[in-house]
Amino acid sequence: MTEEFRVDPPPVADERVLLRSFLDYQRGTLLWKLSGLTAEQLVQRAVDPSSMSLIGLVRHLSEVEKYWFHRALADHPSAPKYWSNEYPDGDFDLVDPAQAEQDLADFRAIVKTSDDLAAQYDLDATFIRPGHDSAYSLRYLYLHLIEEYARHNGHADLLRERLDGAVGE
Repeated sequence: MTEEFRVDPPPVADERVLLRSFLDYQRGTLLWKLSGLTAEQLVQRAVDPSSMSLIGLVRHLSEVEKYWFHRALADHPSAPKYWSNEYPDGDFDLVDPAQAEQDLADFRAIVKTSDDLAAQYDLDATFIRPGHDSAYSLRYLYLHLIEEYARHNGHADLLRERLDGAVGE
C-alpha cells in the first residue's frame, strides 16, 4: 500500500541522490497519511485545541517548500498562497473541504517545481534567505526540509489515528 506513495531511499548512492530520496520519502509519507480519507476528514481538526488538520499540514508544507526552494534558493518573489499578515495561520485556519483536492494538486505542483529548481544548483550553492543575513547551502535546505517533513509526519500520524484509528509504521 505504501509503495504507491513512497519508495525507500537507496542504501548506497551519492549524497545528492540520498538527500533527494530521503526528502521524497518524507513527502510520500505525508501523502500516505492522507490516503483513503474524504475531504471532510482531511480538514477535520482532530486534536483540540489545535487548528491543525491533515490538509492544513499539506498547505503548510506547500508554503515551506515555496519559501525555501522558490523564494530563498531561486530568489523568486512568489507570495504565500495560504497565509497573510491578516491570517498568519491561514494554512491551518482557512481550510475548506471543497478545496482539499486542489490543495493536494497545488502541493504536488510545488514539489515538482522545487525539485526542478534544486536540480539547477550544486549542493554547495549558497543563498540568502529573505530577511536573514547569513548564507545557507542547498545541502542545508535538503536537511532542513527532511527534518520539517519528519516532524510534521509525526503530527500526521496522530491526526490520522484520531480520525479513523489507522496507525503508521
